[in-house]
Formats: sequence, structure tokens, C-alpha cells
Amino acid sequence: MFRKVPAREMTFESFQSGLNIAVIGASGGIGNALIQACVADPKTAHIFALSRQGKDHPSKKVTPLPFDFTQESSLLTAADRLKESGAMDIVIVATGLLQDNDISPEKNMRALNSESFAKSLHINTIGPAMCAKSFLPLLRRDRKAVFAVLSARVGSISDNRLGGWYAYRASKAALNMVIKTLSIEHSRRFKDSIIVGLHPGTVDTDLSKPFQSNVPEGKLFTPEYSAGKLLSVIDRLTPQDSGDVFDWAGEKIPA
Repeated sequence: MFRKVPAREMTFESFQSGLNIAVIGASGGIGNALIQACVADPKTAHIFALSRQGKDHPSKKVTPLPFDFTQESSLLTAADRLKESGAMDIVIVATGLLQDNDISPEKNMRALNSESFAKSLHINTIGPAMCAKSFLPLLRRDRKAVFAVLSARVGSISDNRLGGWYAYRASKAALNMVIKTLSIEHSRRFKDSIIVGLHPGTVDTDLSKPFQSNVPEGKLFTPEYSAGKLLSVIDRLTPQDSGDVFDWAGEKIPA
């Protein structure tokens, strides 16, 4: 069922050496895989791994930082720490919530719950927006720099043919609007900055486990495979792509 793809040696071709990278949500399956891929890239100089736990990492390239994006004071503290290392080349927000002990994706409108809906919006939309507020000003301004947020294909309004999953769909659709709006504002001053959403595919993480039985053969990805594909997409991005959402294969997802 998995895409058994060997670990891919990622090389950033469109970036210069000495990259400063931040991964927000570093303890998750995709976040951790992104860090591992960036560590292996010879152009990477420093990676900030932001997570609630702030766990140590064996690579000297990685600086773990405890972080909670539901607390603005935590955002400001983390941003100050990143600022000490100079401008950021790549910031990836790899957070997200589909289900947990209190939330399950709604099959119909009878399952709607205001508290669950609010939690989805807080994690999937407000959290990344507040990250942008704190970390976008840290992007370098003299050449290509990317701020990327994990989104989802189900956030596409025009592509919604199945219904259901009200809170998750709505929170990701709202996130995509935040991404678009940020890109418009930021481009007025910084023409080389790129702000995008990224759909990682269906990845073997805790987020997808309850739904993996419905995934077609060959479409359930390992975190390592998905991370490598996402970084390849980031490497190919140009300022003309800013504001859009792309899947793991680099295809633009309709609004």
C-alpha cells in the first residue's frame, strides 16, 4: 500500500548555499521528515525545529525550539531566537488537525459541533496565520525566499464533489485565502518572496490512520517520500507561483 521509494538525496538547485530553514511542527511525521531531508542537503547551514516538545536532534545543523502557536508570546520568543541567526530562506509550517480524541471529520451536517469546528479553525487557519505574522518578516529580502504552509486538496471549493468533513474543509479553504492574501501584501515590498500552500498527499501519519483503508493502491505515501516531493516543489517555485496551492507533484490545486 505504501510508496516504497528509497530515501531521496535532496539538493536545492534554485537556492544559494548557507540556507537558514525553519520547520514549524517539527515533531510530526511530515515535519520530522522535512528536517531529515534538509539536514542531508549540502546547501543547508541551519535548521530551526519548532515543536511543543523542542526535542533534541542528533545533527549539529538542527536547533530545537519549544513552541506553541496558540500562544502569541511563544511565537514572539521563537521569532526573536530565529532573528539572531539571520534572515530565513525557507519557513515551512507543517502543522494540521483532522481528527483527535475529541474531533472526527463530520459525515453530515448532523455531526456539526461548534467546539470542534472552532478547534479546527484555530489549528488549521488561525495558527498558521499567526505564524505568518511572526515569521514572514524574517524572510531574506535579497533573493528567493519561501514561506510554505501545509494545506490540503479538500480545501478546494471547486473540487469538492463528496461533501462531508465540514470543519476540516472550511479551515483549509480559509487557510488558502490567508495564503493568497498574505502573498498580495508581501509582494508589494518583496518581489522575490514566495508564499504558498502545499498538499502533501495522503501520508502515513496519525492524521490519516483512521482513513487509510480507503486510500487507493500506491497512493499512501511514507513521510520521507512526501517530504522529498514537497521540497522539490519548493525548489521549483518562482514568484509567479506565490499565493497558490500546489500538490506533492507540483500541480496547482484549484481554489
